[in-house]
Amino acid sequence: MYRFFGPNLDPARDLLYTLYALENRARLSTEVTDLKLKIGLPKGSLQESTFAMFKKAGWTFRVGSRSYTPTCDDDELDALLVRPQEIPRYVEDGILDAGLTGRDWVVDNDADVVEVADLSYNKTTTRPLRVVAAVHETSDIKTVKDLEGKRISTEYVNLTKRWLAENGVSAQVEFSWGACEMKVPQLVDAIVVNTETGSSLRANSLRIMDTILESTARLIANKASWDDPWKREKMEQLAMLLMGALNAERLVGLKMNVRKDDLPKVTSILPALNRPTLSPLADETWVAVETVINEETVRDLIPQLRHAGAEGLVEYPLNKVIY
Repeated sequence: MYRFFGPNLDPARDLLYTLYALENRARLSTEVTDLKLKIGLPKGSLQESTFAMFKKAGWTFRVGSRSYTPTCDDDELDALLVRPQEIPRYVEDGILDAGLTGRDWVVDNDADVVEVADLSYNKTTTRPLRVVAAVHETSDIKTVKDLEGKRISTEYVNLTKRWLAENGVSAQVEFSWGACEMKVPQLVDAIVVNTETGSSLRANSLRIMDTILESTARLIANKASWDDPWKREKMEQLAMLLMGALNAERLVGLKMNVRKDDLPKVTSILPALNRPTLSPLADETWVAVETVINEETVRDLIPQLRHAGAEGLVEYPLNKVIY
């Protein structure tokens, strides 16, 4: 509680000043919590991986099975679940300050937005998503030129039309609500879809004819919101910690004890983000070595390090790595 005392303040006036201070503090607190960043998160197949990425970055979202308005443990974030196809348009129009969507949808919408960060994650892998043109494996369509006069089904209507125009091809492009794979060859001659691994295409006896675009997830911002100092700082904070969480996905921490005589041999085979950290131990003939390495290499490195003299090796997961 705020209290003010002075030579000319009586108890009644002191009480009034105290009440005024409390009211003023409440007003300021309300002003601060009124600051909100409206962010669109992808509804659908990317929803769970998006929530998991935010959780690792430090934000917890919860949502009911039929709700489109997640709650967040950060009062400054006002989230809405939106189809990723629509997020670029709502961000460009200022209905949302920011959003997570794919570069493919930014390009398809030709959205005039700020790309704050490239977040290379998707629902199953960390590889870029590909937007491809595919035909039945028995089709005689080999190149984009062979699509002249053909019928193409896709969710990427604008992107497909631009791709055809760039190659001087005239074809009929129709919007599809999904399940494009089942339309070839009975209903259409070709499809333009996104794929991570190509397994769904192969399962439906389709082959990729051409790759139109590679796409990764992007944190995008409305231009006016990006010019707002508070909103920009909040988005930059989101980007930094989300990138840190993604960096940590492919890295692990590794620590070990090494005799000083063996240290040159150990450090010569030990990669690190910069250089390993060395700490003295109670026994002055030993040092503790700690570093961060790619998870995919650790299974090969640990036997080499043990053979070089390292002992007490401990591998541990990382939550965030900020470069």
